[in-house]
Amino acid sequence: MAISRRKFLGSLGAAIGATTTGALTNAYGAADKSFKGHPGSNAVLHDVTKCIGCRRCEEACNRVNNLPQPEIPFDDLSVLEERRRTDADVFTVVNSFKTDGGRPTYVKKQCNHCLEPACASACFVKAFTKIPEGPVVYNESLCVGCRYCMIACPFEIPAYEYHKAFTPSVTKCTLCAPLVVEGKLPGCVEICPKEALVYGERDKLLAVAKQRIAKFPDRYIDHVYGEREMGGTSWLYISGVPFERIGMREDLGTKSAPELTSGPLSAVPIVVGLWPVMLTGVYAISKRKEKIAREEQAQAVQETQTRLTREMNDKLTALQDKLTKEKETAVANEVKKALAEEAKKAEEAAAKAEEEAKSDQVPDGSAGSGASDGQEEK
Repeated sequence: MAISRRKFLGSLGAAIGATTTGALTNAYGAADKSFKGHPGSNAVLHDVTKCIGCRRCEEACNRVNNLPQPEIPFDDLSVLEERRRTDADVFTVVNSFKTDGGRPTYVKKQCNHCLEPACASACFVKAFTKIPEGPVVYNESLCVGCRYCMIACPFEIPAYEYHKAFTPSVTKCTLCAPLVVEGKLPGCVEICPKEALVYGERDKLLAVAKQRIAKFPDRYIDHVYGEREMGGTSWLYISGVPFERIGMREDLGTKSAPELTSGPLSAVPIVVGLWPVMLTGVYAISKRKEKIAREEQAQAVQETQTRLTREMNDKLTALQDKLTKEKETAVANEVKKALAEEAKKAEEAAAKAEEEAKSDQVPDGSAGSGASDGQEEK
């Protein structure tokens, strides 16, 4: 998608002119309203000590919510070694943590469905609501894409469909709201083979969690995570290791999100008509940056390949020169050695011939005496 800066600024100015006359009075958030949760709502208890990291809950979540199939199939457990988080197409993940004793600890991560949700507190158009059954649900038709919910969530759960130019939405775990409203179990709870996930009334689950801790003090940490964190959540955890060692925040305190955010957020004026134009521009700019980054990356790869090829050719040429010089030196040494051996043989042959010549010569004295004897005989 291409959009010029001039066109974007022009559209933004037109939107400002069209909306400032009447939208400001309606654009302030309703975040100054404090919500204390629904009494008797349901929740999920996640017993971390029972989780075996089978990823069946991920598979069920994918199927129930009609999400795209992952690149790595659900029966491939190698992904557990990575520190994953939820995103626009993945509502829940299971991560593995190395703890004492050698056995890994597996933890499921998803929206915790706070009793007083930070996302709902931050949303000035009330796109997020907490329903009596327990889930925090999202109304896409109300959302203006401000993404305050993503900033407000202390668990960093809401994700945004940046890849959709005209119909982006905020996504997160729904606690299978359509199913639980009908009295059915959430998909992840129903499929769990080890009952590491239990669904029921929150107060009763808290009692169950505390009974397990009291009965097996050596197995569990004496704390139910989610009982009071951020005012309490509808996803409760019990664990055999400290929660901070399995990727969970222990610095949140017990105050709910509305207590912490209602004042500042209610004082921020939002011009609703600006958001579609602004998001379109932001998306176009981000796509342009991605395109430039890809081009720069391709250029860098090409330059690196060219440099490596040149360096390789230089090294090959140097190696060939070295081998040629070594070969010439070896040949010269062999020739020199052969010439030296031939010269030595020639010297030895000359010396031998000289000795033989000396041995064949007759002495002068013997020849003279023979002549005188002959004369005497005459």
